[in-house]
Amino acid sequence: MKGKEDKLVRFISISESHQAFGLPAPQHPLISLVHFNRDNPFNTAMAPIYDVLSFYKITFITRNKGRLKYGRNYYDFDEGSMLFLAPNQLVGSTDYNSETYCYILLIHPDFLFGHPIARKIKQYGYFSYASHEALHLSESERQTILSVFQIMELELNSRVDEFSQEVVIAQLELLLSYVNRFYRRQFITRKTANNDVLQKTESILDDYLNHQETLRQGLPTVQYLSDQLKISPGYLSDLLRSLIGQNAQQYISHKLIEKAKERLTGTNLTVAEIAYELGFEHPQSFSKMFRVRTGLSPVEFRGSYN
Repeated sequence: MKGKEDKLVRFISISESHQAFGLPAPQHPLISLVHFNRDNPFNTAMAPIYDVLSFYKITFITRNKGRLKYGRNYYDFDEGSMLFLAPNQLVGSTDYNSETYCYILLIHPDFLFGHPIARKIKQYGYFSYASHEALHLSESERQTILSVFQIMELELNSRVDEFSQEVVIAQLELLLSYVNRFYRRQFITRKTANNDVLQKTESILDDYLNHQETLRQGLPTVQYLSDQLKISPGYLSDLLRSLIGQNAQQYISHKLIEKAKERLTGTNLTVAEIAYELGFEHPQSFSKMFRVRTGLSPVEFRGSYN
């Protein structure tokens, strides 16, 4: 007999999600905000195991006792933790216990249609972060986020009228801006751990280039780095940007150029040979990137150095 672990579901609509959790139908078909607390506890028996949602999901944990299962692993999500999911992301279940209080905001992309936030929300990298890269708020930050959720809760659950969408979208824009700011703070306050990630990133790239993995696997990619570091590509890029002002792809390009300069000045290899050695399929692509990054062609750089 198949157990709960086998029941994987794709939720197309927010209403389907409410029904699966044994919740009343949402006030609006394209957005809902559910507040699980002492008066409205999470029904763990109704919670399905799902793998794909067709809408955005923002979880704001206001209280948690014990460890919370997210996907296939357990994490220590404290009061003030936030988790983000974009539509069509593959994800496992979230198992809440009766001591978990949280807000869950579901937003269908169609709700944002025609507003600038429809485009802007796709630019926030934290919607692609892994579950262990959750945002952990300070007490003052938690109160700020809570105030925004309370305004949206009031609008969505008791004031639905012709102004509700405008008010909720304004609050959503404010919420996402705060989250962006607070993630930047998190990168800074966890400087020791983050510097360790930077050192590991540099070491992985150096090993890749020095051992000529480029000849076997081609150019190093952001996905390769994130797999080695066990960090999501989006989180890695945002972390590097906060530390060195370059995202992951820019940092890879920087390391490739440094290696190219070393080969141009320390060997007699042709430009084409260096390009292939670095993993480029076409020497022209290498020459174009080199000129963009240095202002000189590889031949000009070698000549100026000599």
